[in-house]
Amino acid sequence: MKLYVTRHGETEWNALDQICGITDIALAPAGIAQAQQLAEECAKAGDIQRIIASPMKRAQMTAGFVAERLSLPVQTDERLREWDYGSFEGKPRLTEGFSDAKAAWGCKMPDGGESVFQIVQRAYNVIDDVKRLYPDENVLLVCHGGICRVIDSYFYDMTTERFMGFFMGNCELRVYEL
Repeated sequence: MKLYVTRHGETEWNALDQICGITDIALAPAGIAQAQQLAEECAKAGDIQRIIASPMKRAQMTAGFVAERLSLPVQTDERLREWDYGSFEGKPRLTEGFSDAKAAWGCKMPDGGESVFQIVQRAYNVIDDVKRLYPDENVLLVCHGGICRVIDSYFYDMTTERFMGFFMGNCELRVYEL
């Protein structure tokens, strides 16, 4: 069983290097082109049998291009939504304190955000459910940068330094063996 994982296509906030967690924005024109290219890459893989996506617009739009190309439906899983960054939402990525807040795994982001432990619980539960429910299928998860980071930690040991330095490009496709 293979687990394919991708991050949604580029949004305006991605292009501006702004923190985008729970703000539900659509793909930018560049993101649409990336999603179309991703759809072709998934078609070339030739073995994706199920698509599960975050409910957020940017992930749903990305998944839609792949689904259309592969003639598959898109399932939605709320647990794949992006990390709630609290009051850091919409600010520049280099905002003072943001990096430290991400590294404080057991602490929630300020003003109602989530902790790393909360997103780990969500993402790990999705993977465990995929393994249990679809053991004979290759599944594509369409999600977000923060969730992709956590998914990578499910398969590979991550020091805090590696966790903080992890980056997945828009519509980059990774494959994990389950």
